[in-house]
Amino acid sequence: MRILVAVALVAALSVIPALGGKQAHPSPPGLREADKQVNKPVEPPLTAKPKPPDPAKLKQEADELAQLSGEIPSQVKLATQGQLPKDLPEKLKRIEKLAKHLRSEVAP
Repeated sequence: MRILVAVALVAALSVIPALGGKQAHPSPPGLREADKQVNKPVEPPLTAKPKPPDPAKLKQEADELAQLSGEIPSQVKLATQGQLPKDLPEKLKRIEKLAKHLRSEVAP
């Protein structure tokens, strides 16, 4: 009796995957095309060529940087004497911004 139950169980288990293997709905054509293209190599992205720096703008920024940096020592001297100039932080920020921009344009 046990053997009969075991044989029936094995037969039932072997029939279930065969029934489940049939698809009730076919896959749409777009899905099949997507499966074909999954392993296709991807084209590298296009890179934009950097614009050459504008010499007139670079000279103007360099002149402004030189003018601002020339004013700093006297203002720092006043700050050490207890008189903090109101525009010193803004000038230092502008110097930093100009220097970063010039550096990125000259040596990207």
